Amino acid sequence: MTVFYSFEGKMYINITNGCPCDCVFCIRKNGDSIADNDSLRLEHEPSFDEIKTAFEEFDKTGMSEAVFCGYGEPTVRAEMLLKTAEYIKQNSDMKIRLNTNGLVRLIHRDFDISRFKGLIDSVSISLNAHNARRYNEVTRPVFGENAFDEMLGFAKEMAGLGIKTGFTVVDVISEEEISECRRLSEKLGIPLRVRHYVTDNESYT
Repeated sequence: MTVFYSFEGKMYINITNGCPCDCVFCIRKNGDSIADNDSLRLEHEPSFDEIKTAFEEFDKTGMSEAVFCGYGEPTVRAEMLLKTAEYIKQNSDMKIRLNTNGLVRLIHRDFDISRFKGLIDSVSISLNAHNARRYNEVTRPVFGENAFDEMLGFAKEMAGLGIKTGFTVVDVISEEEISECRRLSEKLGIPLRVRHYVTDNESYT
């Protein structure tokens, strides 16, 4: 079972395969692993003891960043994410990044986003589209029409907490739509990164 894996000099953390979205560009449609790592398909969701053991056994030499980003949406296990982040902070000097769809409050209705402060140093949020209609077409969340606005609200709150916040889109959408996404991100004061879609999982970041 692969809980921690390396990619481009960073330590990635795979704590769940669960996700409330079915994005058209999802890498899970193309295979079971990233680069030359073992399969990220979890036999079961790891317990905290299993996560701690895997962390201690993982070769972290030269790694300065830990990234919650596996074969699922990390905030599906929000409590375990926070517990794991706290443990990593206590036992390493790594900065911690969260890659997320930004829908944690739809997944966990009473979740307090301020709990990320002090544990998450930066967050990368899947913007995916410039309006709710296209967002639902590209991201295909189970939550319906309010998912887009919830994701934007999450981004603004994370930035307001002083957490380094960024958006991403994947270039499966048109250049015109990417330009619209850029305008939206500029309006919100949150930088946008365009990810290139490939089928071999090599650009998974």
